[in-house]
Amino acid sequence: MGSMFRGEEVALVQLFLPTAAAYSCVSQLGELGLVEFRDLNASVSAFQRRFVVDVRRCEELEKTFTFLQEEVRRAGLVLPQPEGKLWAPPPRDLLRLQEETDRLAKELRDVRGNQQELQAQLHQLQLHEAVLGQSHGPLQAADHTDGPSSERSPLLPPPGGPHQDLRVNFVAGAVEPHKAAALERLLWRACRSFLIASFQEMEQQLEDPVTGEPTRWMTFLISYWGEQIGQKIRKITACFHCHVFPYLEQEEARRGALQQLQQQSQELQEVLGETERFLSQVLGRVQQLLPAAQVQIRKMKAVYLALNQCSVSSTHKCLIAEAWCAAHDLPTVQQVLQDSSTEEGVSAVAHRIPCQDMPPTLIRTNRFTASFQDIVDAYGVGRYQEVNPAPYTIITFPFLFAVMFGDVGHGLLMFLFALAMVLAENQPAMKAAQNEIWQTFFGGRYLLLLMGLFSVYTGFIYNECFSRATTIFPSGWSVATMANQSGWSDAFLAQHPLLTLDPNVSGVFLGPYPFGIDPVWSLATNHLSFLNSFKMKMSVILGVTHMVFGVVLGIFNHMHFGQGHRLLLETLPELIFLLGLFGYLVFLVIYKWLCYSAASSASAPSILIHFINMFLFSSSSTNQPLYHGQKVVQYALVILALAAVPVLLLGKPLYLLRQQHSHRLQRRPAGGQDEEKAKLIDTPDAAESGWGPDEEKAGCSGDEKEVEFVPSEVFMHQAIHTIEFCLGCISNTASYLRLWALSLAHAQLSEVLWAMVMRVGLSAGLKLGVQAVMLVPVFAAFAVLTVAILLVMEGLSAFLHALRLHWVEFQNKFYSGTGYKLSPFTFAAQDE
Repeated sequence: MGSMFRGEEVALVQLFLPTAAAYSCVSQLGELGLVEFRDLNASVSAFQRRFVVDVRRCEELEKTFTFLQEEVRRAGLVLPQPEGKLWAPPPRDLLRLQEETDRLAKELRDVRGNQQELQAQLHQLQLHEAVLGQSHGPLQAADHTDGPSSERSPLLPPPGGPHQDLRVNFVAGAVEPHKAAALERLLWRACRSFLIASFQEMEQQLEDPVTGEPTRWMTFLISYWGEQIGQKIRKITACFHCHVFPYLEQEEARRGALQQLQQQSQELQEVLGETERFLSQVLGRVQQLLPAAQVQIRKMKAVYLALNQCSVSSTHKCLIAEAWCAAHDLPTVQQVLQDSSTEEGVSAVAHRIPCQDMPPTLIRTNRFTASFQDIVDAYGVGRYQEVNPAPYTIITFPFLFAVMFGDVGHGLLMFLFALAMVLAENQPAMKAAQNEIWQTFFGGRYLLLLMGLFSVYTGFIYNECFSRATTIFPSGWSVATMANQSGWSDAFLAQHPLLTLDPNVSGVFLGPYPFGIDPVWSLATNHLSFLNSFKMKMSVILGVTHMVFGVVLGIFNHMHFGQGHRLLLETLPELIFLLGLFGYLVFLVIYKWLCYSAASSASAPSILIHFINMFLFSSSSTNQPLYHGQKVVQYALVILALAAVPVLLLGKPLYLLRQQHSHRLQRRPAGGQDEEKAKLIDTPDAAESGWGPDEEKAGCSGDEKEVEFVPSEVFMHQAIHTIEFCLGCISNTASYLRLWALSLAHAQLSEVLWAMVMRVGLSAGLKLGVQAVMLVPVFAAFAVLTVAILLVMEGLSAFLHALRLHWVEFQNKFYSGTGYKLSPFTFAAQDE
């Protein structure tokens, strides 16, 4: 947890890997997941690197794996999860894996091809059986005349006519049902009365050999005379992709052919069954090989990609790599490299080297802190060893959310939902869910848990549970005492529907409620005005406190980076400006709460008028001062705040300018021969340093390179910072009023939902049994609307506003977010 407050120290490490042991060394580093390799071959294309052939072989294997995986899925099987810890295989095993995988793929392709051919043959036999076995009835012959023929005219002339030598021929086959009508219509238009066609739908469905889906076919039998008509019919059936089969005229011959077809079909089914059993055996071997091989090849490919980032020594005996590594993990990395290279007789070496670039940021998280760190990183990854806002966000984010979402009932529902996810977080089904919304909720389960818990706390402060007040402790107001001492009669009560409780009457106000808002306020007509005043002032107090805390956190950044001048020239003016104006406003609110009681509330001055007069350097005769000497104090605070602005604007640039001038005077050479050399030393390339603004010194040890000093850029940067901070103090303080607005909106929505749904059901005035039955749908509607509107929509709204308060109002006071994460070389993704 120590690294949560500030990123860990990260070192640039140079690795010397013997060529024979480089693969095993990088493989072990991938299992550890502690180093991030730098690409030393950025100018070399991917096709010209040393291990590009090995990477291609791994990619070819991955393509084969994809084919095998699709075949397994096509067969309706599931690949098991790999068992145990799988290591990256040695390079010599790559050829064995490739041969075994190619052999399985070839067998699968052959078996699948044979299976498809057999299924196609079986489909043809079944269609032929259906055509021969289908009864199309007798085909009537008709007279043929030389004139135009009609639909009723016979196809053939009577015996002894002029065409007695012509012979009737047959065409039989099967066609898809949706093509049958078009086929019949086209045959009639093309051949007119020179044919008789009969179409009949099959009784059984046949499995399509391509798609595997059951389909129903339409058989047809066409009788015709004339060779030209026969050619037309064959062309038309070919265009419709019909399956045409020979059709024997004799009944006995057709029966014999049908029996022969049935025998062939039975034999073909037996062969097909043997083929499917052999296919199952091959798929079983694929299921045994594929899960482990996929993980191993992915690891092997990752190792070769990492090796491609290394450079080759001049002697070609070792590979040189550079990697970022946490300084704390450097001994572990050295030990692992030594153990991995011992078998080859030469030890790998890892040592720390100076760096000129800004190191990556490393902040270790666990499953509790990960969601809060993600909130911070969504704004921007922190600069190297910058103060990390995440530990403070663990408390402030749920609390600010709860200020806007405060309700005991709603917070309890959110807390129980998150608690259920936390208790079941180790179940595989929870992690394996593919729903994106569920993954979002599950990833932020601990955030939701604290948000719900803090909402219950603020709900008790607001004394709201589904918009209803609860009486946990006795009320601090006594209605009976007010009635006795005021002499309220029945006539007075009849004329005055609204009664006033006067706290100045002895015994009416017994003291403040022990915790939260007194429940008697829920019955008052000025309930909303009272809560508005309370929540508005509370929002200002929380906002100013939150911003001051952000400015104070910037002190730790300045001290850590050795920038003591920024404490006096930046942080101190910022605190004077912020506390002198808005901190004083918080003081006025608290002072008025403490010094004015119910007895003196009538003469209490207005804080708003005092605050306006403070900026106008004026006073109001009708608004009495809060304390003696208030005018002098206010004038002094305004003058101090205004005086802090030029210090904030010019202090740091002038200090840096003077420091740079002194530095150049000290380094000016005595002779004139080295002047050009001195200029080169004094103006290094700022792009190589890459450290961001001004004089940031959060570099690695041994980095003595300076950033080029450009006075105009420094003045411009500081002017932007000054304007942003001074105007931001005003706008950000007003922005925290969203705590009041969202809290009020949530309370009013909850009140409206209760009044329009539950109150209607409870006040129906029906009989007890009917009332109970009617309350079931009423409560169901209330529950659905509560979850959909108040929990989901209002919860999302409060979440987004709390996110904005942290990103804009809090983190911009000290957090730059211009760094980048340490992305270690790890096999964690491959193992999953």
